[in-house]
Amino acid sequence: MPRAVIAEDEALLRDDLVQQLKAAWPDLEIVAACEDGGSALEAIAEHRPEVAFLDIRMPGLTGLEVAQAAAEASPATQVVFVTAYDQYALDAFDRGAIDYLLKPLAPDRLAATVKRVQSRLASGPADPQGLARILDELRAQLPAPAPRAAPLSWITATVGRETRLILLDDIVYFQADNKYTVVITKEGEAVVRTPIRELLDALDPAVFRQVHRSTIVNMRQVASIVRDDSGRGTMKLKGRSETLPVSLTYMPLFKSL
Repeated sequence: MPRAVIAEDEALLRDDLVQQLKAAWPDLEIVAACEDGGSALEAIAEHRPEVAFLDIRMPGLTGLEVAQAAAEASPATQVVFVTAYDQYALDAFDRGAIDYLLKPLAPDRLAATVKRVQSRLASGPADPQGLARILDELRAQLPAPAPRAAPLSWITATVGRETRLILLDDIVYFQADNKYTVVITKEGEAVVRTPIRELLDALDPAVFRQVHRSTIVNMRQVASIVRDDSGRGTMKLKGRSETLPVSLTYMPLFKSL
């Protein structure tokens, strides 16, 4: 039975895609329906599904970044992007072994996509190098994202009974801790009540990157990243003695550093 991972941050659209896929591809097992890119990447690495349906714009990792990392974590996975952009901006899709769905989803388009994916699955594994070329084209062709709210410049955190204002530039990394998030600075630790996934939406993605399911790092505070023989990474920090693990699924995102 073929398996799929779905990534769509809007709940109604995610549920709609699940229901339409069940009708168009009854034999498909949906092993994960994720609401952000990080969860999708980890689900792909865990399940190694035959196909992944990825929203291009998502909190944290975008669909393009998930596809880039998934090409290494699960090379045989076929990728289908879900997007609100018109076809004229997505010519790269029509020149490679990749497909896309436009929002709102149309049953006939989904049925045609399913047939193409099934055909590619029958003919052999995905082509990671071909996917990499298509991703490069898409980055150049896709419209710029809509302006987002200005990223946070400071946060309110708790240290014991004291409330402190902490500048984002002073934060080394965030660490998830149940329903809370621990804020690590060079001087010590504090706690915020915001879950780590919500923080991703408010942080500057050019500065703060997720390196593990439970960790977001200020890249300006990183001294080095070392890959071991298993492909996992170890991150050394400026002004802190501890090192941080970089999950195997996130390491491909740091190749250019």
